[in-house]
Amino acid sequence: MLENKAFIGVLRMDFPGVFWYSFSMRKAGGNPKSDTDLSGLSREELLEKYLQLQDLTRQKETLEETCLQLKKQVSDLQMQIGWMSEQLALSNKKTFGSSSEKTSPEQLSFFNEAESLADSKLPEPQVEEITYKRKKRKGKREEDLKGLPLEIVEHALSETECTCPQCGEHLHQMSKEIRSELVFVPAQFKKVQHERLIYSCRNCEKKEIATPVIKAPAPAALIKGSIASASLVAGIINGKYVNSLPLYRQEKEFQRQGIYLPRQNMANWLIRCADDYFVLLYERLRHELLTNDILHADETTMQVLKEPGRKPTCNSYMWLYRTGPSDRPVVLFEYQQTRAAEHPKTFLSGYHGYLQVDGYAAYHTLPKEIRIVGCFAHARRKFDEALKIMSEKDRLGSKAERGLQYCNALFAIERDIQNLSDTERTRIRDEKSVPILEEFHEWLQKIQPQMLPKSKMGKAIHYALDQWEYLTGYLLDPRLSISNNLAEQSIRPFTIGRKNSLFSDTPKGAFTSAVIYSLVETAKANGLKPYVYFQYLLSRMPNLDFKNNPEKLESLLPWSADLPEDCRLPADSAKNSQED
Repeated sequence: MLENKAFIGVLRMDFPGVFWYSFSMRKAGGNPKSDTDLSGLSREELLEKYLQLQDLTRQKETLEETCLQLKKQVSDLQMQIGWMSEQLALSNKKTFGSSSEKTSPEQLSFFNEAESLADSKLPEPQVEEITYKRKKRKGKREEDLKGLPLEIVEHALSETECTCPQCGEHLHQMSKEIRSELVFVPAQFKKVQHERLIYSCRNCEKKEIATPVIKAPAPAALIKGSIASASLVAGIINGKYVNSLPLYRQEKEFQRQGIYLPRQNMANWLIRCADDYFVLLYERLRHELLTNDILHADETTMQVLKEPGRKPTCNSYMWLYRTGPSDRPVVLFEYQQTRAAEHPKTFLSGYHGYLQVDGYAAYHTLPKEIRIVGCFAHARRKFDEALKIMSEKDRLGSKAERGLQYCNALFAIERDIQNLSDTERTRIRDEKSVPILEEFHEWLQKIQPQMLPKSKMGKAIHYALDQWEYLTGYLLDPRLSISNNLAEQSIRPFTIGRKNSLFSDTPKGAFTSAVIYSLVETAKANGLKPYVYFQYLLSRMPNLDFKNNPEKLESLLPWSADLPEDCRLPADSAKNSQED
């Protein structure tokens, strides 16, 4: 009996277990009072109830753990569903919606709208009918056609027709009626045969002494033993690297004109010209690039089929580097197999200055002499994506809209000051941009805990806060831009060409593309006509000993005053070309 009492005491020390047991028995219809009264039970009965108690306790713990796991699974699944819904909405928007990231002027600012738009002197609006017509700009057509060869076709009456139908007297010319039209002359081929005359001395031949043989001067061949000419290769370059026309399409176009030029031959000509001529210009442009203290960089994928030790499906990369504001803009591409940080580190070896990039972490490992500046356009784009996946009714007043409005306000300031002096730009940025940035940063920190990390809005906030030091870097120098759009615009022609060509066959071909794209985009940035410029290069370079006299390259650079005038675009056309 004493043993039973002691055992009962041990059981009652486990109060939570006893309570759970009692509760379980009550749920089963038992009497809680009698169920907890253990005094009349034998040792075996007590042991059985104790084992039952332990089993019930374990079941309770298992159920609680299972419940927590299920709650977590539900939460994770809800987040996944939300993420997939966002991706689907964004994909549909990209496929079927507008690709523009522009917003209406009304959305530029939300925090000072009343102050910025208010004008007490402005009269109340009145309903009126607009009756005026826009005046047509005079002389625009003539300006567009200026510099073209002019052919005049005169339409006159014959002598017999030049008689007055009224009185029969001779008619005199009173005036003339002029209309202009633009005539298209299709590309045409012709065979040019260079006949180099060779001379010798008959007197020396008669006297049987050493007879000199003198050849008439003639331009050197572009590629020895090839039919390729400067104009032909320049046309192929213009087709592939300016107009994004792959070699196989050019091959078919040549066939339609009655000329068979296999794409393999064209590829060989491009590689030879890049190796023999363009690489030297490329290296000279790289030297010029690194003398600037503001650069932009970007990178994009490409596919090269026959890379040693790599599958054809592996991604390679085309890196882009270009100057910021400069009288001698330079745009350079570099082909690399990977996206590793060592590539920009090697390419920019010895560089000191600012480098404006996107948020790719590899750039942040560059030496401290290179000051990284971020891109607010990337931050803005993420808020724009978060807004686009929302329904129209949910957008108004949303956090995504507010984040986008902060970005729009900053970009609006930059547009207003882009043509001002450095001093004025700095003053206005301190006065207007800095307060907006401070308010924006405080708002981001406040709402971040409220957002799901993997949602579009959560990612936008995380990106902005994580990159904040770099995003605000443009305030360090008035010449710096708020975005890296300059690099994105420069790399776009390559991405368009990649879409049409799909891939490069060999690393050599990819290297050639990098070199030629560099010369093409640098020529465009300097207001040159790519075809005319390349024709000039390929006609001049075979006849220059630039390998032993590299200074001769200076006259061939895109900003050289020695370039023929027909290489240059008119001022208005050059500006439009750079914007494109």
